[in-house]
Amino acid sequence: MGTKYDFLLKTPLFQGIHEDALKPLLKSMHYSTKKYKKDELILHTGDTGRPLGIVLSGKVHIEKCDFWGNKTILDSLGKGQVFAETYACNPDIPLMVSVVARDDCEIMFLEVLSLLADKTHSHSEQQILTNLFRVSARKNLILSQRIFHTSPKTIRGRLISYLSAQATLSDSPYFDIDFDRQQLADYLNVDRSALSAELGRMKREGLIDFQKNSFKLINLE
Repeated sequence: MGTKYDFLLKTPLFQGIHEDALKPLLKSMHYSTKKYKKDELILHTGDTGRPLGIVLSGKVHIEKCDFWGNKTILDSLGKGQVFAETYACNPDIPLMVSVVARDDCEIMFLEVLSLLADKTHSHSEQQILTNLFRVSARKNLILSQRIFHTSPKTIRGRLISYLSAQATLSDSPYFDIDFDRQQLADYLNVDRSALSAELGRMKREGLIDFQKNSFKLINLE
């Protein structure tokens, strides 16, 4: 397979897969790759029968748009991360979200139905299915986290929830976030101007400090 896809062996979906098994495993799932430009649509709401996607380079956003065009960002995914895995296992269910290239990116698509339909699995195929279950479970936890972040009624409450979670994930009060201001506003489901104003107030009060996407949480005790 060469070195281009070797990094896949270090990703959650391919955890435990031997290097020699990677090429035949990808072939058994009829893999294909495609490059996308920034802001290009990768998967569209309403699509059916779509394969699982893996980000090979760049980043993508998982977005939800309502009838009137209001956009909510549900997740941001980078190299090695997976999307549309639930829909790939349920091809008759229309996509309820869209996947958009945040910047220029390359995506690998995998057909997992062939594995699900096969009654006998090699060790590598069984490992992939186990990993797929774990990836899907982790995605559910991430979506649950967003519910926690958007539950507070105030913008400050939502910011505190989100920024606190990022500090916990980074195990440090210093961290970078994946969103610019508009994207963060979309993710938290708030107005961008109101979000920026609240960040400014929190900074003046000494609760946080930030420079673009780099943040520091300040303990006043």
